[in-house]
Amino acid sequence: MERDGALRRPALFLAALVLLSACGCANRVAAPPPAPVSARPPQPASIPPAEPAVSPPLEPAVTPPPPPAVAPADRAFASGVSAMAEGNYERALEMFAAAWKESPGHPGVARDFPDALSGLKKSGDEAFRQGRLEEAGRRWSAAIRYLSHPAEKGKPLPFTKAELQAGIDKASVALMEKGLVEYRKGNLEAAIAIWKSILAYDPSHAEAAKSVQTAATQLENLKKINPPK
Repeated sequence: MERDGALRRPALFLAALVLLSACGCANRVAAPPPAPVSARPPQPASIPPAEPAVSPPLEPAVTPPPPPAVAPADRAFASGVSAMAEGNYERALEMFAAAWKESPGHPGVARDFPDALSGLKKSGDEAFRQGRLEEAGRRWSAAIRYLSHPAEKGKPLPFTKAELQAGIDKASVALMEKGLVEYRKGNLEAAIAIWKSILAYDPSHAEAAKSVQTAATQLENLKKINPPK
């Protein structure tokens, strides 16, 4: 009996091994396959946002200082220089005289006054050559007035007061004759206007004043005889 028992124990051991092997194979077959792993595209590396640019602090605005005030004498002198550049010598002398009054001895006026005076005389000469008699007389008369200005005293000029007066007299004679032509034609109003143009630059011209008075009286008498309708 002991021998039969010894023979059965190895057989039982082998049977147990076979059974265990079968259970292991069954478990391996019945185990579900692992879930497939979906392939994902590689994600780009995230770029940190750029920091906003920081503007430098604004400096406070600096108000420029006001320009220095221009003295009245210098303003008048500058106006005279501009008028002189434009050929308006009478206006230039007027402004130079104003500057001198504000600032006697103004160096700019002392320098430019004689040139403006010479220019005024030459402009009168040119007006006379062109037949603008009243304009010539007016410019020569203005030149005579400014000859006595302190800014001109002691400065040499290319003409004399006598030459200026001679030109004025010549212009006045020509205008008196022109007025007489109109008077003889019976154009009293035209004659009066011409003779008055002499008095505009030479108020002391006695002949022109007398002619204006005579023609004006005749014109009034004519209007009384033939009143306007």
